[in-house]
Amino acid sequence: SKSRRARPPAADILRPEQPVLGQLGRQVGRFHADPSPAHHAFLHDAFQHLAGRVHGDGEADALIAAADTLRRALRPLLFSLPVTHVYNPLDYAWAPHTAYLRKFGMGKKKGLFLGMNPGPFGMAQTGVPFGEVAAVRDWMGIEAPVQSAPGEHPKRRIEGFACPRSEVSGRRLWGWAAAEFGTAGQFFNDYFVVNYCPLIFLEETGRNRTPDKIPASEMAVVEAACDDHLKRVIEVLDPVWLIGVGGFAETRLREVAGDRPDTRIIRILHPSPASPAANRDWAGAVNQTMRAAGLL
Repeated sequence: SKSRRARPPAADILRPEQPVLGQLGRQVGRFHADPSPAHHAFLHDAFQHLAGRVHGDGEADALIAAADTLRRALRPLLFSLPVTHVYNPLDYAWAPHTAYLRKFGMGKKKGLFLGMNPGPFGMAQTGVPFGEVAAVRDWMGIEAPVQSAPGEHPKRRIEGFACPRSEVSGRRLWGWAAAEFGTAGQFFNDYFVVNYCPLIFLEETGRNRTPDKIPASEMAVVEAACDDHLKRVIEVLDPVWLIGVGGFAETRLREVAGDRPDTRIIRILHPSPASPAANRDWAGAVNQTMRAAGLL
């Protein structure tokens, strides 16, 4: 008998921007002649996936509401020099961000990866954490309109999915996920990725200024809002493993969820090219950490 390829999860095939019932009908028709167990498993997954879309998926809806609360809380804030520009992709890239939450934020998760804040050629452009354009568009299957950021820095224009630059951190993170899990659906079945802070801080030269370099007095209100958001994401997704991408993220996880029962917190090396260790063998280092935790 001919061997059949394993069917990808429904989340890899069913598109968040297309009508639900039409998609379901096409999938049923496509696999109607195939009575295999894999076919039945796929259709079961598809019905669950689309039922959440029809009736309103609890986790995804809750994540979208939490992100909306966060973006509203951060809008009025002002920051002192050397910060001259502040971008919030939860506003101007809300469409792809909610598509990400809607497509992959359904169901409880085994693990939650937490990043620090957006990079200028990743989430700043696509609205997706570590959102390197090719990974979001081609691997996740997400592409949606992105508006201009208010008062853009001339050296850091928002080009959305037309951005020609590649975000190294995002390329490394999502490239690792693709290598280890295959499809986006397989990865997001068990894991999810969020950033602690959605804001991008830019200096006059266009240089990115990370949240840990912002004065504590100015970050206090930011941290209060971001802590509340992170608590809500953890409550909604109920992960056992909280995985800080870098030291800053691990610190915030321990501060927010260190006393949460039945929760384990670990840190993986941050994929930034500014890290010499990450430039040597980032994926290998992450695999070592994940295997030591029993996650691979």
